[in-house]
Amino acid sequence: MFHKAGIAKGVGLGLMAFLVFTSVVSCEKKTAESEAALGEAVAQVTDAGLAIVVGLNTVDGTVKNAFGNYFFMDEVPGFDIVVNGPVQGELTGLIGKAVRVKGLFNKDLPNLLVAQSIEIKESDTQLTGVYSSADAAAPADFFNQKTRTEYPDLALTKFDKNADWEGKGKGKVFGIFLPGADDKPAHISVLGANGKEIGKVIVDSQTSFATFYMEKLKLFEKTWFYLNIKESVERRARTRNREMFHADLVFVGLY
Repeated sequence: MFHKAGIAKGVGLGLMAFLVFTSVVSCEKKTAESEAALGEAVAQVTDAGLAIVVGLNTVDGTVKNAFGNYFFMDEVPGFDIVVNGPVQGELTGLIGKAVRVKGLFNKDLPNLLVAQSIEIKESDTQLTGVYSSADAAAPADFFNQKTRTEYPDLALTKFDKNADWEGKGKGKVFGIFLPGADDKPAHISVLGANGKEIGKVIVDSQTSFATFYMEKLKLFEKTWFYLNIKESVERRARTRNREMFHADLVFVGLY
């Protein structure tokens, strides 16, 4: 019985991860397809008929994830929503709540809605406003997915092969995020094609947008990390700890 229950649990978790994976990849593909097909006014984002127009949009949904200034709703696939000012209470307090959002869409930011107002739907007829702003700008830490091509796969081969990363400036690696503890910084364990660790990247900082995406993808142990590459680790420490270089983490994705 215990063995069967374990198998059922494993299958259930595997199915959940698969559904999240297909949902996120589908959203990202829809965003890319929407951008390619975008006219001067409208980008279609769902097969159900939801359209996001250039300018102000009103969307209803339930807040699924939130971190920093960002949140996400399944009802608006392919789009993240950002607030540029304080929300009454914490933004994370909206998780699980039904809301109505008025947000600005700019076709130069194909996967972002900049919130102009947020109302909690207390009932079908009662709305409580918790946020209002006229700011249309994207935050400095927002990662525009149009810039993905600026971060090529670093194709690291060995922890002491400096030429794999030095002078690159930007790049992405596939691996596992290792949170920091006490005075120790976070690391990324970089994995090769065989699934074994090549070496580690020291994460000097990470944007709130990158952390937001790690929360969205928390069912996935292994993801792609988009990095602004900094200085190499001193050779003696590199040999001892397999640490390759320092970097700032700006985005996390499934590809």
